Amino acid sequence: MANFVLKVPSNLRTFSVSAASSNGPSPGVPQSQSGGPVIVELPIDKIRRPLMRTRANDPGKVQELMDSIRQIGLQVPIDVLEVDGVYYGFSGCHRYEAHQRLGLPTIRCKVRRGTQETLRHHLR
Repeated sequence: MANFVLKVPSNLRTFSVSAASSNGPSPGVPQSQSGGPVIVELPIDKIRRPLMRTRANDPGKVQELMDSIRQIGLQVPIDVLEVDGVYYGFSGCHRYEAHQRLGLPTIRCKVRRGTQETLRHHLR
């Protein structure tokens, strides 16, 4: 599988995200030509973390990530599922917490679109 980095124009890093339901593409989030995932900066407070209460993060790993993010930035985006204009994060728990503790307003995400059925599968 090939890795890629999508260079996002700087004007897309300051967009607003709506949590309203819609049947079309999500406002402010570019869609790839193939319909696959795209890499964008999302406001950290717009990402729902439904499994956060059931998992504990390793404080040492979070601190190491905070130090790394301060020095060189986030190198690997977190995976986010977008369903009806709402963003859900199920992975990247340590990276997400490191961003929160650093007080960063956005986080780089690999966003893929999904259905309600996909969301139910992740919540099992």
